[in-house]
Amino acid sequence: MSEFRQIMSSIENEEYSPFYLLHGDEPYFIDKIESKITDNLIDDSSRSFDYSLFYGKDVNATHIVETAKRFPMLSSHNLIVVREAQNLDKSMDIIADYLLSPQVKTVLVICYKYKKIDKRTKLYKAAKKIGVILESNPLYDNKLSPWILGKLKDYGLNTDNHGLQLLCEALGNDLNKIEKQIEKLKVSMGDLTNITPDLIEEYVGFSKDFNNFELYRALGSRDFRKCCQIVKYMSENPKNHPLILTISGFYTFFRRLLTYHGISDKSNAAKILGINPFFLRDYHNASLHFNLKQSSKAINLAMEADLKSKGVGAKSINHRGILQELLVKVFTI
Repeated sequence: MSEFRQIMSSIENEEYSPFYLLHGDEPYFIDKIESKITDNLIDDSSRSFDYSLFYGKDVNATHIVETAKRFPMLSSHNLIVVREAQNLDKSMDIIADYLLSPQVKTVLVICYKYKKIDKRTKLYKAAKKIGVILESNPLYDNKLSPWILGKLKDYGLNTDNHGLQLLCEALGNDLNKIEKQIEKLKVSMGDLTNITPDLIEEYVGFSKDFNNFELYRALGSRDFRKCCQIVKYMSENPKNHPLILTISGFYTFFRRLLTYHGISDKSNAAKILGINPFFLRDYHNASLHFNLKQSSKAINLAMEADLKSKGVGAKSINHRGILQELLVKVFTI
């Protein structure tokens, strides 16, 4: 995300704001900015004097403001970090009042994780005038793959489209988890730099042959036997293949296929679908086996299966049973 890169660049260039409001559902970007500011401003000698770390549930806003008014002793700035700041909701106005005339040698970082701050608050409005705001959102679909590729490059690693596909499914969209797994891969692979599907299966513990992507590819080819084999494997390994994610993938696959059918200029299809052009052939192949009407019916079937996976209209939630029933219905439309 461009805002994140811009903030990180300004910190690297020692261009500090007196106030950072970091909020949103994705903790990764918030943690990275906090760490970057801390590493740049504070060293071992100044940590005891010019660095204060608070947690929203354990501190009140008045104490934060009093600390913020201090002058630095050894560092260029007095750094104050407030984690779990969402617990300060009722007293945020006190900090907003401080921002009307902040201490110029203080950097105050508010980390407001797992939710977005109300943009109508005094604090948000004050931050827009004098500080830096980052709304940290999760990365999904077409934004996740480029991010993973960039992170692999940072660690001197690379992979092909198949490997990238497997990593996306195996690691989900938890960015902290992804980075930690890439770090482990770097250590495990030694001098190797190319991450192959076999290495992913060996070190990540994720099957290169039995996964959601292979399921949807077999589905698009109307290969019922292979679909059943994959469903059997995944239902026996529910930790790596949660039922709700598989059904959600069914829905997304056919929703994209429905869209693909409606695209007149297929040269723009990958961009419209929000996918890597490498995977466009899967949708072309599927369009030969599922027409517009069938794709629409498959979407409805996926929605019915989703309800059953949540206990609606089903006597029991059976991973394999629900997926097999979905397959049979999809293959008979």
